[in-house]
Amino acid sequence: MDDCLQANIGHIGRRGGGKPIHLPLAACARGLVSTSSFLSYTMHMEQSLSLSGLASLVHACDRCQRLRAWCETAQGQQARYRDQPYWGKPVAGFGDQNARIVIIGLAPGRHGANRTGRPFTGDAAGGWLYDALFRYGFANSSSSIAMNDGLTLRDVYITNLVRCAPPGDKPSRDEIDACQTFLHQELTLLPRSEGVLTLGRVAFEGYIRWLQEMGEGLKKRPVFEHGRVYRFDRNKRWLLASYHCSQRNTRSGRLTPPMWNQIFEQLGRLVSAKNDGEMASEMAKKE
Repeated sequence: MDDCLQANIGHIGRRGGGKPIHLPLAACARGLVSTSSFLSYTMHMEQSLSLSGLASLVHACDRCQRLRAWCETAQGQQARYRDQPYWGKPVAGFGDQNARIVIIGLAPGRHGANRTGRPFTGDAAGGWLYDALFRYGFANSSSSIAMNDGLTLRDVYITNLVRCAPPGDKPSRDEIDACQTFLHQELTLLPRSEGVLTLGRVAFEGYIRWLQEMGEGLKKRPVFEHGRVYRFDRNKRWLLASYHCSQRNTRSGRLTPPMWNQIFEQLGRLVSAKNDGEMASEMAKKE
């Protein structure tokens, strides 16, 4: 094992009461340990890692004490939810394990996903997201209230750049970097994914950093622009950028319903274009 990796690991849980599973500390995420080295180590430790197994690792993570404290002390802070139990720990991704589209937000809302335990569930941002997913055929319901509400997604997997709710919706760079390994594993465990939709500038820039970590040579660093599609040489996933559907953006008019609909119309075209290309390729082979 890499000496730096071995010297800079932090215990976050046990697998079936047996050997501890480790993750690199946030300080090492700033360049001392590469994401690829970490993944090789984790895969060695957990040969049968799946999305559900990854979720267990996410839930057990305690690397960012500032964020954990903010999550754990949220209950009782907002009157409408005062009598409700709170999840109060890192939130794992949610969706179709055969997803062709991966949606990446910033972080759980303190009284949304941090309360319910599922991304974009129980707050206004989730209302916008799941309503659109339902209208465009990616979800069986427009409502996302709780983990057990029966909501299922088709062709979509939703996650966040940061897995804990940050104070002021502003995670530090160290906290963002500490979660990069989880994003890397999710994308590895979603082999059918064709593209990524990032919600907000921070998620966009975090994904670009991940691409660079994976060896994507960017001649010119992509600049965030709502509704713009980006394609890369090494990584075959396309990237679609959007403003985040936060209340701050929707109430201010930065993100309007027509602008939001445009994003999902683009998603439909991007997926259809890939399907049309595959169909044409298959027909050419038969001829």
